[in-house]
Amino acid sequence: MNIWDKLDEKISRVEQILVTILLTMMILVAFSQIVLRNFFATGIDWGDALVRYLVVWVAFIGAAVATREGKHITIDLLSRWLTGAGSITLRALSCFFSAVVCGLLTVAAAKFIRFEAQMGSTAFLDLPVWVPELIMPVTFGLMTFRFGMAMFREIGRIVNRKDGK
Repeated sequence: MNIWDKLDEKISRVEQILVTILLTMMILVAFSQIVLRNFFATGIDWGDALVRYLVVWVAFIGAAVATREGKHITIDLLSRWLTGAGSITLRALSCFFSAVVCGLLTVAAAKFIRFEAQMGSTAFLDLPVWVPELIMPVTFGLMTFRFGMAMFREIGRIVNRKDGK
């Protein structure tokens, strides 16, 4: 296991912990809002906004996890007809283009965050809106890294096949 795989493994553990905590928070806040509104005619002012941001965080972390596990959405029509090196090459190309797209989305998300910071809006509890939105460039960057690593693994498989290993 190389240093990149070890780093990815540690990030994966953090993702698992974060998703567990965020899902628990989401359920507790949403349930509290329901109980407070239905039985006490009140609610937590910032509860709905928090739940919305928690959904975004869980979704983006889930996309990063799917990328790590190789379960991200793919179009594999050609791979059904290709075998051997052709199939591996196709997977490497798919990972390359996915990494490029995620890289571009990372840059776009970072620009979006910079714009949001300049606007000075708040999300809830006087928290600047760009803070909970940081999940976007972070996870797109992580997905770029993971697709890149998958591409290099596939290239390694092609090279090893040609070497007869």
